[in-house]
Amino acid sequence: MSLHPEVKWAQRPDVVYLTVMLPDAKDAKVNLDPEGVFNFSASAGAGERHYELKLELQDKVNVEESKISTGVRSIFCILQKAEPKWWTKLLRGDGKAPHYVKVDWDKWVDEDDEPDAGPGDMDMNSMDFSKFGDMGGMGGDMAGMMGGMGGDDLDESDDEEQEVIKPSAKAVEAVDGKPKAEGEAA
Repeated sequence: MSLHPEVKWAQRPDVVYLTVMLPDAKDAKVNLDPEGVFNFSASAGAGERHYELKLELQDKVNVEESKISTGVRSIFCILQKAEPKWWTKLLRGDGKAPHYVKVDWDKWVDEDDEPDAGPGDMDMNSMDFSKFGDMGGMGGDMAGMMGGMGGDDLDESDDEEQEVIKPSAKAVEAVDGKPKAEGEAA
C-alpha cells in the first residue's frame, strides 16, 4: 500500500508553488501533464516505504516552463500556469482537498496583497495634497484642541538652570563605607 506525502501549495497569478514534504526521498519521479495532472512517486524512510501522489490541478499548466527541484528534505515545484489568473483552489472538483494537501503560509500571498498592487501603482496625479493641511475641516490649530489639558507653562522648565555636581570621594565613602584613594573614580 502506498502512502501520501504532505504537500504544501501557494500561488501567484502566473505560477503555482508545490512543495512535496518527503525527507530523504529516493528514486523520486515527477510527471506533469499539460492538462494539469501532477503525479509523484518516491521511496523514503525506514524500510524504504513507497509514497505516491496524484493531483488534478484546477487548470492547465505549461510543462516546458515549469521547474522541479529535488532537495534533501523536499521536492519543490514551480508550475507555470497556462493562463495567468488566480485559482480559487488547487484541485479540481467540488470536494475538500485531501488532508495531506495544505496551504504553504510561508509563500502565500493574497490576491489583494500582490506586490505589484501596492501603493506605488496608485494614480495620485489628480489628488490635491494642499487640502490635507487643514486636517479635513478640523482646523489646523492644534493648540486650540489642547484646552484644559495643562501645559500652559511649557516655557518655564524647572531643570534648565540646575547645575550637576559630581559627588566627592568623601560623600561616596559615606554612602558605601569604603575609603576611596585619591584620584579613584567614585
